[in-house]
Amino acid sequence: MRTAYDIIIRPIITEKSMEAIEEKKYVFEVAPSANKIEIRKAIETIFGVKVQSVNTVKVQGKTKRMGVHVGKRSDMKKAYIQLTADSKSIELFEGMV
Repeated sequence: MRTAYDIIIRPIITEKSMEAIEEKKYVFEVAPSANKIEIRKAIETIFGVKVQSVNTVKVQGKTKRMGVHVGKRSDMKKAYIQLTADSKSIELFEGMV
């Protein structure tokens, strides 16, 4: 049985994701095998907020070269979280905007 902390790996901090915070949209890296229902429950459990919708996208890892050696970054799954209008904001992102 996975816990909520096994599903949510880390927040994604980029310029685009920071602009979306004003609209109560947050971006997290999640476990590749997690589905939308598990992600919704994990976010509500960890941060104590109400989730309106969850959108996910699988991101393929880039191929990188170091001289003649070729490697590949690992694949990841991102979740775009939309909170309800009456929900509080996530404290983790306070002061970053």
